[in-house]
Amino acid sequence: MKNKLLGNISVGNFLRDYWQKKPLLVRGALPDFQGFLTRDDLINLACHDDAQSRLITRKKGKWEVRHGPFTPRVFSRLPAKDWTLLVQDINHFLPSARELLLKFNFIPHARLDDLMVSYAPEEGSVGPHFDSYDVFLLQGMGCRNWQISAQQDKRLVMDAPLKILREFRPEQEWMLEPGDMLYLPPGYAHHGVAKGHCMTYSIGFRAPTYQELVIQFLVYLQDHTEVEEGIYHDPNPGFQSHPGRIGPDMLQQVGAVLNKITWGPTDIERFLGIYLTEPKHHVFFTPPSNPVAQQEFAYQVKEGKLQLNLKSRMLCRGKNIFLNGDAYTAGAAACRVLGKLADRLALPMSEELDDEALSLLYPWYLDGYVEIVKVSADAV
Repeated sequence: MKNKLLGNISVGNFLRDYWQKKPLLVRGALPDFQGFLTRDDLINLACHDDAQSRLITRKKGKWEVRHGPFTPRVFSRLPAKDWTLLVQDINHFLPSARELLLKFNFIPHARLDDLMVSYAPEEGSVGPHFDSYDVFLLQGMGCRNWQISAQQDKRLVMDAPLKILREFRPEQEWMLEPGDMLYLPPGYAHHGVAKGHCMTYSIGFRAPTYQELVIQFLVYLQDHTEVEEGIYHDPNPGFQSHPGRIGPDMLQQVGAVLNKITWGPTDIERFLGIYLTEPKHHVFFTPPSNPVAQQEFAYQVKEGKLQLNLKSRMLCRGKNIFLNGDAYTAGAAACRVLGKLADRLALPMSEELDDEALSLLYPWYLDGYVEIVKVSADAV
């Protein structure tokens, strides 16, 4: 089935021919799309304590990066050109951002990172660079010129606060207008420059390094591995003529203990679920100020008014449910309901809750992980 967002090719063809392989330019991916933020909206978000924002400026060829939160006064002092404001995790603030991300649900939620929005006046840029993740660059207001390259030269400018490529050799170039979109696989060098005032919506998909996965798995094992009681002992050590050496008996005893540490598919599954749903360090949840009783909560869910909090991350596999870094198990009926919540980020109307599903959802509601929908309008 053809997908307008992907330039009238099917999702299957995109995943086979482009995903993590080569760029794709789509003209009119979202016709008439101008974005859902103004310049002032983005500046307002950049002034929030819980928003991750950066201000990138370039003066006389020298780059500077400042991190938010900012004050409005900072932006009143900026020049007319040559700067860029970036705000991460826009999907944590706006329901419309979540709706945009759902258009990309042909990629598993486990891979999704966030929606970043950038604003730049004339000639604003973050320099030629490459990313280690897949990204869809959707043009909102204004126009941006993109140059890309498959070059293997990854050398960077020395002492720069950004990962700027030392030698960028563009191979293709396009001007993106509102609603146009450019997909780039990991490692593809690219350079975007604003032509007048413009805003770009970047849908990024996380790709942790093997090093990070191994380190985090070892942390998981540290927290979830039980070792038999005991301490190192050597009641009959014998005489050692070289006290500076590690003896074979010590190696054998310690090795025997370490060899008892094992893991299997269940451990890997639980680790991944916990790791992939762990909130970012700056994310906090606020419980409802006037929570409804459990019976009223169940009624509201049946009315189709329950959704994940915008900041929540939820995944599932089999009988295991993972939400914001915690693992739960549930029976088949509860997993059917919770699986819908993980897929759609909300529960449809007339969804019947069994006692087990309710026993999980209601505490999540009290913690602020899920919420009853009251209004649909965005508020910045």
